[in-house]
Formats: sequence, structure tokens, C-alpha cells
Amino acid sequence: MKTRRKIQIRAVAVSALICAYPLFVLSYTWWHVFSSDLPGGRGGPLDAYRHTLASAVVAYTLDDTVVEVITSLTERGGRDSNAMGRHNNRIGATIGSQAGSFAEIEPTVYAQVSDGEVNTQSDSRTTWLPEDRWGHASVW
Repeated sequence: MKTRRKIQIRAVAVSALICAYPLFVLSYTWWHVFSSDLPGGRGGPLDAYRHTLASAVVAYTLDDTVVEVITSLTERGGRDSNAMGRHNNRIGATIGSQAGSFAEIEPTVYAQVSDGEVNTQSDSRTTWLPEDRWGHASVW
């Protein structure tokens, strides 16, 4: 009976961790999004920052392969915004996998997005949609 109880306790602990991880990533990312001075909502630099930051955190704490899997599930559409998300997620995964410490991630992402541009095809620069296509809400 003790063995069964230990298995149940471990199962609950693992379940709690599985639920807590996405909450951690989302809370960290949105805290920085709400604190950011970047312009635009959905489709703009702020959206590029959100994608890049979340992907960097996941790549640093888990692996860049996890970012690829999540991206394939969430950005599979053919819209420009999906292409933008895929592009910025790849850049975030690279930042996260190369970061020497967790503290490096956000400043590196912010600098990366600050150097981005509209509709760039460069693998080393973040991108966003033209301003006339931005949603201006902070939460989307």
C-alpha cells in the first residue's frame, strides 16, 4: 500500500509541474509585454517581442526542439502573422539556446526586437507586419 501511495504522490507532483511550467512562461512573458515601451499590439513590434521572448524562455529552460514543436502547432496557418510568428520564434529559440544565464534572455530579446524591421527575411532580425496591419490592444 505504501508503494501505491508514493506513486500517487509522484503523479500529482509531476502533474503540478506540467501545469506550472506553462503558467511560468506565460506570466514571465506577459509581465514583460505589459512593461514594455514597444509599439503596436498584435502584428507589431510588441507581438514580435512576445513571440521572441516566450520562445527564448522555453529554449533556455527546456530545449529549442520544444519551441519547434509548439510553433508547428500554433503557427501552422498561411497568414502573414503566422509567418511572422514562426520567424520570431526561431530567433527566440536561438537566443534561449545560446544564453549563458536566464538573466541574459530579456535584455537580449529586447535589443533584438529593437533592431528588427517590417517584413524582413533576414534570419538574424526580428520582423513584424506593416503598421497599418497592427492591432493596438495590449492583450489579444
